[in-house]
Amino acid sequence: MHEITLTVNGTVRQVGVPARRLLSDCLRHDLGLTGTHVGCEHGVCGCCTVLLDGEPVRSCLTFAVTVDGREITTVEGLAAPDGTLSPVQRAFAECHGLQCGFCTPGFLCTVTALLRENPAPSREEVVEGVSGNLCRCTGYQNIVASVHRAAEIMAEESSTSEQAGGSPTSGTTGETGETGETGENEGRVRRS
Repeated sequence: MHEITLTVNGTVRQVGVPARRLLSDCLRHDLGLTGTHVGCEHGVCGCCTVLLDGEPVRSCLTFAVTVDGREITTVEGLAAPDGTLSPVQRAFAECHGLQCGFCTPGFLCTVTALLRENPAPSREEVVEGVSGNLCRCTGYQNIVASVHRAAEIMAEESSTSEQAGGSPTSGTTGETGETGETGENEGRVRRS
Protein backbone atom coordinates (compact mmCIF):
# COMPACT_ATOMS: atom_id res chain seq x y z
CA MET A 1 0.00 0.00 0.00
CA HIS A 2 1.06 3.55 -0.74
CA GLU A 3 -0.14 6.48 1.31
CA ILE A 4 -1.03 9.38 -0.96
CA THR A 5 -2.38 12.84 -0.27
CA LEU A 6 -4.75 14.44 -2.76
CA THR A 7 -6.63 17.70 -2.72
CA VAL A 8 -10.02 16.61 -3.99
CA ASN A 9 -12.63 19.29 -4.61
CA GLY A 10 -10.72 21.64 -2.34
CA THR A 11 -10.35 19.17 0.57
CA VAL A 12 -7.07 17.48 1.45
CA ARG A 13 -7.61 13.72 1.57
CA GLN A 14 -5.18 10.98 2.54
CA VAL A 15 -5.72 7.45 1.34
CA GLY A 16 -3.80 4.17 1.16
CA VAL A 17 -3.85 2.60 -2.29
CA PRO A 18 -2.15 -0.32 -4.04
CA ALA A 19 0.35 0.77 -6.71
CA ARG A 20 -1.97 -0.32 -9.53
CA ARG A 21 -5.16 1.35 -8.21
CA LEU A 22 -6.67 3.54 -10.88
CA LEU A 23 -7.64 7.08 -9.98
CA SER A 24 -11.24 6.33 -10.99
CA ASP A 25 -11.36 3.44 -8.51
CA CYS A 26 -9.67 5.51 -5.80
CA LEU A 27 -12.23 8.29 -6.23
CA ARG A 28 -15.23 5.97 -6.37
CA HIS A 29 -14.34 3.21 -3.94
CA ASP A 30 -11.79 4.69 -1.55
CA LEU A 31 -13.15 8.24 -1.33
CA GLY A 32 -16.84 7.59 -2.05
CA LEU A 33 -17.06 10.09 -4.91
CA THR A 34 -19.27 8.09 -7.23
CA GLY A 35 -19.98 10.94 -9.64
CA THR A 36 -16.94 9.87 -11.63
CA HIS A 37 -18.32 7.17 -13.90
CA VAL A 38 -16.42 4.32 -15.50
CA GLY A 39 -17.57 3.34 -18.96
CA CYS A 40 -15.11 1.69 -21.33
CA GLU A 41 -12.11 1.43 -18.96
CA HIS A 42 -9.87 2.11 -21.97
CA GLY A 43 -9.89 5.94 -22.03
CA VAL A 44 -12.12 6.09 -25.08
CA CYS A 45 -15.53 7.20 -23.81
CA GLY A 46 -14.61 10.10 -21.50
CA CYS A 47 -17.10 9.17 -18.74
CA CYS A 48 -14.29 9.08 -16.18
CA THR A 49 -12.89 12.53 -17.02
CA VAL A 50 -11.86 14.60 -14.02
CA LEU A 51 -9.75 17.74 -13.73
CA LEU A 52 -6.16 17.22 -12.58
CA ASP A 53 -4.64 20.56 -11.66
CA GLY A 54 -7.37 22.08 -13.82
CA GLU A 55 -6.75 19.94 -16.91
CA PRO A 56 -9.02 17.12 -18.08
CA VAL A 57 -7.63 13.60 -17.68
CA ARG A 58 -9.04 10.11 -18.00
CA SER A 59 -9.13 8.78 -14.46
CA CYS A 60 -9.47 5.20 -15.75
CA LEU A 61 -5.99 5.48 -17.30
CA THR A 62 -4.33 7.29 -14.40
CA PHE A 63 -2.72 5.46 -11.50
CA ALA A 64 -3.69 7.08 -8.21
CA VAL A 65 -0.10 6.98 -6.95
CA THR A 66 0.99 9.23 -9.84
CA VAL A 67 -1.22 12.08 -8.65
CA ASP A 68 0.07 12.23 -5.07
CA GLY A 69 0.12 15.87 -3.97
CA ARG A 70 -2.00 17.10 -6.89
CA GLU A 71 -5.41 18.80 -7.09
CA ILE A 72 -8.36 16.88 -8.48
CA THR A 73 -11.78 18.26 -9.28
CA THR A 74 -14.59 15.78 -9.84
CA VAL A 75 -18.14 16.55 -10.90
CA GLU A 76 -19.02 16.83 -7.21
CA GLY A 77 -16.62 19.78 -6.94
CA LEU A 78 -17.89 21.84 -9.86
CA ALA A 79 -20.67 23.50 -7.87
CA ALA A 80 -19.92 26.33 -5.45
CA PRO A 81 -19.47 25.42 -1.77
CA ASP A 82 -23.03 26.59 -1.05
CA GLY A 83 -24.38 24.14 -3.64
CA THR A 84 -25.00 26.69 -6.39
CA LEU A 85 -24.48 24.93 -9.69
CA SER A 86 -21.64 26.10 -11.92
CA PRO A 87 -22.51 27.88 -15.17
CA VAL A 88 -21.70 24.67 -17.08
CA GLN A 89 -24.01 22.60 -14.87
CA ARG A 90 -26.81 25.16 -15.15
CA ALA A 91 -26.44 25.34 -18.94
CA PHE A 92 -26.59 21.55 -19.31
CA ALA A 93 -29.79 21.49 -17.26
CA GLU A 94 -31.31 24.48 -19.08
CA CYS A 95 -30.49 23.20 -22.59
CA HIS A 96 -31.23 19.52 -21.89
CA GLY A 97 -27.62 18.57 -22.59
CA LEU A 98 -28.11 15.19 -20.95
CA GLN A 99 -30.50 12.30 -21.09
CA CYS A 100 -29.53 9.19 -19.18
CA GLY A 101 -26.75 11.15 -17.45
CA PHE A 102 -24.06 8.47 -17.48
CA CYS A 103 -21.67 10.49 -19.65
CA THR A 104 -22.60 13.84 -18.09
CA PRO A 105 -19.91 14.07 -15.35
CA GLY A 106 -17.17 13.62 -17.96
CA PHE A 107 -18.75 16.20 -20.26
CA LEU A 108 -19.12 18.70 -17.40
CA CYS A 109 -15.46 18.40 -16.44
CA THR A 110 -14.29 18.57 -20.05
CA VAL A 111 -16.45 21.60 -20.85
CA THR A 112 -15.36 23.39 -17.66
CA ALA A 113 -11.73 23.14 -18.81
CA LEU A 114 -12.63 23.97 -22.42
CA LEU A 115 -14.39 27.20 -21.47
CA ARG A 116 -11.58 28.24 -19.13
CA GLU A 117 -9.19 27.86 -22.06
CA ASN A 118 -11.55 29.33 -24.67
CA PRO A 119 -14.41 31.36 -23.17
CA ALA A 120 -16.12 31.99 -26.53
CA PRO A 121 -15.64 28.91 -28.71
CA SER A 122 -17.06 28.54 -32.21
CA ARG A 123 -19.29 25.58 -33.01
CA GLU A 124 -16.32 23.80 -34.58
CA GLU A 125 -14.19 24.42 -31.49
CA VAL A 126 -16.94 23.04 -29.25
CA VAL A 127 -17.30 19.93 -31.39
CA GLU A 128 -13.52 19.42 -31.31
CA GLY A 129 -13.39 20.18 -27.58
CA VAL A 130 -15.94 17.52 -26.65
CA SER A 131 -14.87 15.00 -29.29
CA GLY A 132 -13.17 12.84 -26.67
CA ASN A 133 -16.45 12.30 -24.83
CA LEU A 134 -19.05 9.88 -26.11
CA CYS A 135 -22.81 10.11 -25.58
CA ARG A 136 -25.15 7.41 -26.84
CA CYS A 137 -28.37 9.31 -26.12
CA THR A 138 -28.36 12.95 -27.16
CA GLY A 139 -27.01 13.24 -30.69
CA TYR A 140 -24.79 16.06 -29.36
CA GLN A 141 -26.95 19.00 -30.57
CA ASN A 142 -28.07 19.85 -27.04
CA ILE A 143 -24.57 19.30 -25.68
CA VAL A 144 -23.17 21.82 -28.16
CA ALA A 145 -26.01 24.21 -27.30
CA SER A 146 -25.23 23.71 -23.60
CA VAL A 147 -21.58 24.66 -24.11
CA HIS A 148 -22.57 27.85 -25.91
CA ARG A 149 -25.13 28.68 -23.21
CA ALA A 150 -22.52 28.08 -20.50
CA ALA A 151 -20.18 30.49 -22.30
CA GLU A 152 -22.99 33.09 -22.34
CA ILE A 153 -23.72 32.60 -18.63
CA MET A 154 -20.04 32.90 -17.76
CA ALA A 155 -19.70 36.09 -19.82
CA GLU A 156 -22.81 37.57 -18.18
CA GLU A 157 -21.57 36.69 -14.69
CA SER A 158 -18.09 38.02 -15.44
CA SER A 159 -19.55 41.30 -16.71
CA THR A 160 -21.84 41.62 -13.68
CA SER A 161 -19.00 40.79 -11.28
CA GLU A 162 -16.64 43.28 -12.90
CA GLN A 163 -19.31 46.01 -12.82
CA ALA A 164 -19.80 45.33 -9.10
CA GLY A 165 -16.06 45.69 -8.53
CA GLY A 166 -15.40 42.01 -7.84
CA SER A 167 -13.39 39.47 -9.71
CA PRO A 168 -15.01 36.92 -12.02
CA THR A 169 -15.28 33.37 -10.75
CA SER A 170 -15.42 30.11 -12.61
CA GLY A 171 -17.87 28.42 -10.27
CA THR A 172 -15.42 25.63 -9.52
CA THR A 173 -13.31 24.71 -6.56
CA GLY A 174 -9.82 23.38 -6.19
CA GLU A 175 -8.58 24.38 -9.63
CA THR A 176 -5.34 26.22 -10.12
CA GLY A 177 -5.15 26.22 -13.88
CA GLU A 178 -1.49 25.27 -13.45
CA THR A 179 -0.23 22.13 -15.08
CA GLY A 180 2.78 20.07 -14.23
CA GLU A 181 4.63 17.56 -16.31
CA THR A 182 2.63 14.40 -16.72
CA GLY A 183 3.48 10.89 -17.71
CA GLU A 184 1.76 9.00 -20.48
CA ASN A 185 -0.09 6.81 -17.99
CA GLU A 186 -2.00 9.81 -16.62
CA GLY A 187 -4.61 9.70 -19.36
CA ARG A 188 -4.31 13.37 -20.25
CA VAL A 189 -6.91 14.54 -22.74
CA ARG A 190 -5.15 16.19 -25.63
CA ARG A 191 -6.72 18.58 -28.07
CA SER A 192 -5.10 19.28 -31.41
